[in-house]
Amino acid sequence: MSAPVTDRLVSLRRDLHRHPEPAWREFYTTHRLVEELRRIGVDDLAVGPEAYDPADRMAAPAKEDLERWVDRARERGADEELLETMAGGNTGVVAVLERGEGPSVGLRVDIDALFIEESTDESHLPAAEGFRSEYDESMHACGHDAHMTWGVAVLEAIKDSDFAGTFTVFFQPAEEVSGGGCPMAKSDYCADIDYFFAAHVGLDHPTGEVVAGIERPLAMCHVDATFEGTSAHAGKAPNEGDNAMQALGTAIQNTYAIPRHSDGMTRVNIGRAEGGTASNVVADEVNVLGEARGETTELMEYTKERLVDTLHTAAEMHGCTADVDVVSESPRADSDPELVDVVADAARGVDGVETVTPTADFGASEDATFLMERVQEEGGYAAYLIVGTDHPTSHHTSTFDVDERSLSIGVDVLTNAVLSVGGER
Repeated sequence: MSAPVTDRLVSLRRDLHRHPEPAWREFYTTHRLVEELRRIGVDDLAVGPEAYDPADRMAAPAKEDLERWVDRARERGADEELLETMAGGNTGVVAVLERGEGPSVGLRVDIDALFIEESTDESHLPAAEGFRSEYDESMHACGHDAHMTWGVAVLEAIKDSDFAGTFTVFFQPAEEVSGGGCPMAKSDYCADIDYFFAAHVGLDHPTGEVVAGIERPLAMCHVDATFEGTSAHAGKAPNEGDNAMQALGTAIQNTYAIPRHSDGMTRVNIGRAEGGTASNVVADEVNVLGEARGETTELMEYTKERLVDTLHTAAEMHGCTADVDVVSESPRADSDPELVDVVADAARGVDGVETVTPTADFGASEDATFLMERVQEEGGYAAYLIVGTDHPTSHHTSTFDVDERSLSIGVDVLTNAVLSVGGER
């Protein structure tokens, strides 16, 4: 029997770090989590479509984009039965402990990685100590390897405690594309939760600081658009073409001209554009990836509607058509003050915690807000906390890393918080 997770936090985190898998491709990651959860022993274990309705997923990739990730997971020893269950990219797992009468408590941790090639520089600790990503095109550049480690270790700690009630841990896929929060929030596992926690490492808060609850996460949406025109010889007869590249240029310019709103902050961006075939051909197809954000869900909706209209109008101006798809989105949800106080009290006295900050603006977006929103709408309380870590470079960079002292801090804070709201046997 392997040692308790709390005795091997670093080794588990490093193992997960070595095998980073992006959204809806977390096949080996899910397998590895299930291994740990089966070793601990839980009362209900739901993988992929057992945990949510696949039809509720957002930003799911095409089947052909999944095959090499399945093969890679299989080569590394992933359980074949689990791979069959996860067919089509239905990754992730929900684990439940039933401990008699008492409140229902939930914890959500995210499990996906990013399409970033990890640094090989000797000054980068994962490279120096041999746990750099084994996949050149992907990396845990946002700390989700630490989050998963917390989830497994907290589950084990609660099982070994006097907690009374139901404890559910959501190991959620596809956070980076805002794709997995919605289906898990709509599932039966998210029904009637009394207290719900989500957590993130770092975010420019140093090791030793705990933010008990975030405020003002930005509602957001991801948009994928394809401009379709007509090709022509750019020198001989450019007038015979309908130029998708011109439509793109107009779309980009006009996107950044979308008026800001008097009710609060909005954001809009075109982050990627790709298309055309050659310098002497009028481009007949261009693909664009963009996003809209807002300080509230309503402000995001305002910006999203105008972004979609702008893309369609730009296409029409140049005789083209635009196929615009809102591939994913997430609402704003704030931490409840009542649960923020619980987290703050739980953090005080934890070894390694030097500063407890009640609240802080999040400044980015998160699809854990789907789960928070459902819990709050059904009368429960939710809090999204931050466990600080000294990261040498920013999140989403090739040299991102976490201070592994934050692993035990996060486990202790989350365990104390869950026990504080749970019943006692």
